[in-house]
Amino acid sequence: MFFLLSKTLSYLIAPVVFITILLVLGATLRNLRWRRRCLITAIALLLFLSNGFIVNEAAKLWELPATPIHSIQKKYQYGIVLTGVTKLNMEPADRVYFSRGADRFTHTFQLYKMGIISKIIISGGSGHLTKVRTQEADDLANAFRMFGVPEEDILIENKSKNTYESAQEIKRLFGDQVHSNNSLLITSAFHMRRSRACFAKAGFSLDTFSTDFISHPRKVTIDALLIPQVEALVNWQILFHEWAGMIAYRLAGYI
Repeated sequence: MFFLLSKTLSYLIAPVVFITILLVLGATLRNLRWRRRCLITAIALLLFLSNGFIVNEAAKLWELPATPIHSIQKKYQYGIVLTGVTKLNMEPADRVYFSRGADRFTHTFQLYKMGIISKIIISGGSGHLTKVRTQEADDLANAFRMFGVPEEDILIENKSKNTYESAQEIKRLFGDQVHSNNSLLITSAFHMRRSRACFAKAGFSLDTFSTDFISHPRKVTIDALLIPQVEALVNWQILFHEWAGMIAYRLAGYI
């Protein structure tokens, strides 16, 4: 039930959805004053949420910063990479289809090749409401194999549907070693706060490695300050999803 509610909420809080609702109300309400209010609010929200400078500043405050690889002074037995970066049910089914967030895969592979992590734990089943052909962890495992990672260095957890379940499933995998600081958590920077909180709740003591940033170095230019950007709406949706997720997880006792 929680999974279904969280998916429904993530759609409802999308900026395009509530701007569209306001525009529809502005075009259909009988009361002229409320029609005007809805239209003005929709336009104001559209201008605000499509501003690339504003959303970038918000993302910079929320995302956990990148870790320079040269500053990592220890070796980890495990790198725990969370899924959410592949497209499922794509055809032909003879390859792995990456979406936004492929940094989770490529940076994990880089850490492995540099010897910073010895084994890769891939965690995540399917976050889709509909049935999928393969679980996402299996797809990522196939990609790592194609890149030359030996089978014995890949561990798969493909049952979880969300971040909380990932932490609980990996806790069962670790058993008595859950408190040992021998793992590095790898996920998107905007997702790291919620992920870290879930694993801490499960009893893990681990370090983090942020990837896949939606923020970028500050640009004070005319286009960044004044020209509306479609990508800004997408990035706000990502942030809204994470903020709503943090609130929902806290209410549910997941963090």
